[in-house]
This record gives sequence, structure tokens and C-alpha cells, in this order.
Amino acid sequence: MSSMEFNATKEFAAAQSARDPLASFRERFHIPKKADGSDCVYLCGQSLGLQPKSAREYVEQELQDWGRLGVEGQLHARNPWIPYHELLSAPISRLVGALPIEVVAMNSLTVNLHLMMVSFYRPTPQRHKIVIESNAFPSDQYAVKSQIQYHGHNPAASLIEIAPRPGETATRTEDIEKLIDAEGETIALVMLGGVNYYSGQAFDFSRITRAGHAKGCVVAFDLAHAIGNVPLKLHDWNVDFAVWCSYKYLNGGPGAIAGCFVHERHARDPQLPRFAGWWGHDKENRFLMKPEFRVIPGAEGWQLSNPSILSAAALRASLDIFDEATIERLRAKSELLTGYLEFLLNQNPSKKFSIITPRDAAHRGAQLSLRVSENGRSICDVLAKDGIICDWREPDILRVAAIPLYNTFLDVHTFAEKFLAAIRR
Repeated sequence: MSSMEFNATKEFAAAQSARDPLASFRERFHIPKKADGSDCVYLCGQSLGLQPKSAREYVEQELQDWGRLGVEGQLHARNPWIPYHELLSAPISRLVGALPIEVVAMNSLTVNLHLMMVSFYRPTPQRHKIVIESNAFPSDQYAVKSQIQYHGHNPAASLIEIAPRPGETATRTEDIEKLIDAEGETIALVMLGGVNYYSGQAFDFSRITRAGHAKGCVVAFDLAHAIGNVPLKLHDWNVDFAVWCSYKYLNGGPGAIAGCFVHERHARDPQLPRFAGWWGHDKENRFLMKPEFRVIPGAEGWQLSNPSILSAAALRASLDIFDEATIERLRAKSELLTGYLEFLLNQNPSKKFSIITPRDAAHRGAQLSLRVSENGRSICDVLAKDGIICDWREPDILRVAAIPLYNTFLDVHTFAEKFLAAIRR
């Protein structure tokens, strides 16, 4: 899909929906229904992605094998369970721009973040600071502060929060670079959200990584709002590590198995300190149960326990769809959908709301964050009663994301029409 001239009419939205080359993927997902049986307008994939219809088949296959085989399913299921997580590595690597050896599906996001910091946050009296964005997701805040405290440092002195300039809503890349250049000798870890959960800003991975490495810092990203949303090239950008959850844009289901990336230069280093578990032990002799730990080369070497097969199966169903659609085509459609939403909202500007997400498509994903100055929560509730599902974040942010796998131009048009009417009321 290429750029286009937008039109605010419903007929334009219907025509674009009809000619969308990715429109058929919507039929592969369960769309929540209103009381009358019609489809809701679901614009909340940045919080929980919709269920692929194929997920039931993928999960039921494992349930059948469990019932039929019991423990023999470990080796003799249709997709044997011992190496099941390996089925996810190749499609995940394509989404994050990595080598298959650099990624693994395991645990949950914050668990993975802690495991990565065990290896990559190694503070010294001189270099002990961690850089995060000022409005980072709270779990990231909790994790990094607790790691700082665990190592005997004070977050008041060791945590640097980079914020937008006064009167601005996005953090400028040059400000991040200047901070790293000024403070770099004391910074152990730069840990940013790839796409900020609150504002929807997408950070410049490549420039930030270069700036951090130039000062000897480890550079990492939380990709919870980036994976499956924007194209990534973690290997080429030379990112040290990254973590993510899989229930948002990846549609892996509530509490889905998460994942992490460790760059190949680290992933092949068995001397890195880490918390060890048996699933990170050499596959060839894992079941000999010897007491000495022999780490698997690659990101798999950070595994602790065998993963949930049912959760992995649901995620695999979605990853197969991503492989078919491709992140490049999805991104092209996403830029149009988000651009169209911005266009419609700008047709009826109001002092009662503003868009805090960057206007440049290169600096955002699918999400637009709207700052609503009056009655924002009640407006979100009114929209929900009308079958328009989005997301409210205190104190004043309405988050809306048009997901290219299952949202349409008509979805965007309907939201804009109903939202602007609610604002006027």
C-alpha cells in the first residue's frame, strides 16, 4: 500500500476498506460483538490483541496429544513438546530483525527483564546508573529500581529519567544523545521502551544504541509495544538485549509467553553471569541430570524452565499469520490507518483534546494517544457502550490503536465520528 490523499467521508473509508489488499486477514480473527450481534470497533490491540481463529486448533492439537499420549507427548506429540519453543524462534527472529539463535520465547516480560539485568547490569562504584524514559511503563520502573537497590545503590542517585522538553510530549533523540554523552561514564545501562506505552512515541533504536555504545554503556529496549507493530532490526542495530510480552500486537492471548533477544556477540559467551535453570542447559545431555550447568549457546541459554505448551501454541497461531502477512506490508497499512485517524481528528480540532503522539510516522507505531482535558474517562465509557473499545490511562489519556491485521478504515472513521461527537457533547 502506498500513500494516498485522504477524504473525510464515510464513502472514502468504505472504499479504502474494500480495496485493502490485507483485508482478508480480518476474517482470521474473532471480533468482539455488540449486543445486536454486529462487530465492535476494537481499537485496543495495544493492550490485548484479538484471538486468531486458528489458535483454538493449535491449542486443541496439544490438548489432544496430552490426552492421547500423556508424558509421551514430550517426544511423540505431533509437535513434540521438548523442542516446541523452537518453532517460535524463526518467526520471532523475522519480526525483530535477529538471527534465530538470538531470540527465545520464555517466561513473562518482567521476569525476562530481571534475568537480562542479572547478566547485563553489572554496576561499579563509577558506572552504576540506568537511563529510562520519564513515563516508562511502571513495571519497568519497579524492575530497574529494585535492581539498583539490590546492588546497593540508591535510585535517587542511580536512576536517570529522560523527559520531553517543557511544553513538548515526545523526547527528542538529540536530547537522549546529549544526556548519554554527558553522563555516559557513569551509565551502566540505557533501558528504554521501544515504543512508549503512554505517548506512543517510537524511539530511534539505531542512534540511541550507537550513542550508548560510544560511551561504553549497555543498550536495551522493552519491545512490549514495538514487536509486531513496527519493523525492527535488532541485530543490525547492535542492540545488546531486548525483552517483550506477546499479548498485545502479537495476539498471543492473555498472559501469553513472552520473549527476549540477546545479541549474538553476547549469546555465544558462556562466561556471562546469569541465573541458571535446567532448560538453559545443553540439550544433548539435559536429561542426564548432571549437577554441572552447561549453557546452551544463544538466547536459549537464559531459559529457566520448560515453557507452557498451551501458551506457546496460541502464540504460534498468530506468528504464522504474521509470516503470511509480513511486517513490511502490515507497517505500510498501519501508517495509512494511523495517518487517516490523525487526519479525521484534525478535521474537527477542539481545545478539549490533543494528540500527544509524534506526528511523524517514523516516530510512532499504530497507537495515537489523545489527551482529553474534560470528562475523558466518561467519554471512554460512552464509546464502550456504543461498541467502540479503546483504552483509558489516568489521568487524561485515551489510547487508540488501529491494528492492520484486523482493523479497517471504516473502524477508524466510526471511532473518529463517535469520539468527536462525544467531545462536542
